[in-house]
Amino acid sequence: MKQAEQPQIRNAMTVDVEDYFQVSAFASTISRDSWPSQSCRVERNIDRILAIFDERNIKATFFTLGWIAERYPFMVARIVDNGHELASHGYAHLRVSDQQPGEFADDITRSKAMLEDIGGQPVLGYRAPSFSIGNANLWALEQLSKAGYRYSSSIYPIRHDHYGMPDAPRFAFYPNGIGGLLECPISTVRIRKKNYPAGGGGFFRFFPYTMSRWLLRRVNERDRQPAIFYFHPWELDPGQPRQTGIGMKTRFRHYINLHRTETRIKALAGDFQWDRMDRIFLDPK
Repeated sequence: MKQAEQPQIRNAMTVDVEDYFQVSAFASTISRDSWPSQSCRVERNIDRILAIFDERNIKATFFTLGWIAERYPFMVARIVDNGHELASHGYAHLRVSDQQPGEFADDITRSKAMLEDIGGQPVLGYRAPSFSIGNANLWALEQLSKAGYRYSSSIYPIRHDHYGMPDAPRFAFYPNGIGGLLECPISTVRIRKKNYPAGGGGFFRFFPYTMSRWLLRRVNERDRQPAIFYFHPWELDPGQPRQTGIGMKTRFRHYINLHRTETRIKALAGDFQWDRMDRIFLDPK
């Protein structure tokens, strides 16, 4: 008797809604005071993303900066009206590792209230800028729970020069002693006792698309777990203003293959099943 095929796993498609000048790697060359005078391109890029998702009937989670939502409320309304989940990326893209507990509590409370007011729906999820929650500041997860968030996607269980918690669980877990908050780490693949990134970002642009597809399929087929994939609106925008005064490594990481990202996202959209974070992890029906 032929064995029945297992149902295809739904993966989480997520977008970190920030603009090119808010990237942490540019913090030393683009001051926060200059943000209002920068050429903001996030709205047009979000509209391109919404069109891609609409064409392929994909619902996603948009981790949105309060700073962006405050200036583009109609963009936020379009995200919600298209059936996507609105979640928090904090207010001003401050790394959690650069904040004290009180400052962090103010940031996540402010951004949650602002997004709920603009979007008209509960904000349940949070993602730390630059995945800046790790062993040194796990207190942040308790703060998120106290602020009313139900899940976080802020830990990346890899070793990286700017972030990472390689000893963290690879799949969704409830941190010890923090009731009610689910941590949903960005996807990795484990090979020879080491975790390798599988969830998007610069790795998605650097390696051939076939590599990302293989990694995500491995998470689905071998681990039988939903993958979490993320990207930024500026990664679909090769025409963004080029920055000067940045290091060679930063320049390479930021600009590599921007012209290929949209095509790859479209391929990814067709090769896997996708849904919102809340539907996959909080209401997995």
